[in-house]
Amino acid sequence: MIIESALIAVRAGAETGFEAAYAEAQRFLAAGAGYLRHSLRRSIETPNRYLLTVEWRSLEDHTVGFRGSPGFASWRALIGPFFDGSPVVEHFRDL
Repeated sequence: MIIESALIAVRAGAETGFEAAYAEAQRFLAAGAGYLRHSLRRSIETPNRYLLTVEWRSLEDHTVGFRGSPGFASWRALIGPFFDGSPVVEHFRDL
């Protein structure tokens, strides 16, 4: 199992729209092959910054499977317009 961490900056003032779009978009994420679970958290200090974590069975389930799928295109089309720059994405594994 790996954990994808995505630090997402949203255009200031667009947080409510982003959260509504995310509520709809998360179904595409959850339908990805190898998907296990996810969570989205909003920063207290920087209210337009969010932390998305997604657990995948393997790195390839995310980087090849999901990112190459029509579901990713739908996911990004819904939430991407709210981004203020590209998300910072890293992958982690248990030791």
